Amino acid sequence: MFVNLMSLLALLSNFGGPDLIIILLIVLVLFGAKKLPELAKGMGQAVKEFQKAKDEFSDELHNAGNATPPKPDVRQAEATVARIDNAPTAREVPPQSEGAQPAANERTSRDV
Repeated sequence: MFVNLMSLLALLSNFGGPDLIIILLIVLVLFGAKKLPELAKGMGQAVKEFQKAKDEFSDELHNAGNATPPKPDVRQAEATVARIDNAPTAREVPPQSEGAQPAANERTSRDV
């Protein structure tokens, strides 16, 4: 079984001039003379598109190491909680102990 498969693969890989002529004659009989130019045109366009895609891919691979990545567009996140105008923030109001009064020279956030 394996030997038969290998001989078949060897036969398919060794096409010569007479073999190709026979295959072309079979294709001519199957599709007819009117369809052959359309088939050849379609095959030519497919090969051209394949070559173009292959070239673009190889160019992209070669240029991948040279290109600098674009800077990300950094924006400040939108607040999810509404802000209160003129409200003191944590930086402006120091924590006080329960019974302590602010010193006379210390300004509170309301004095600002």
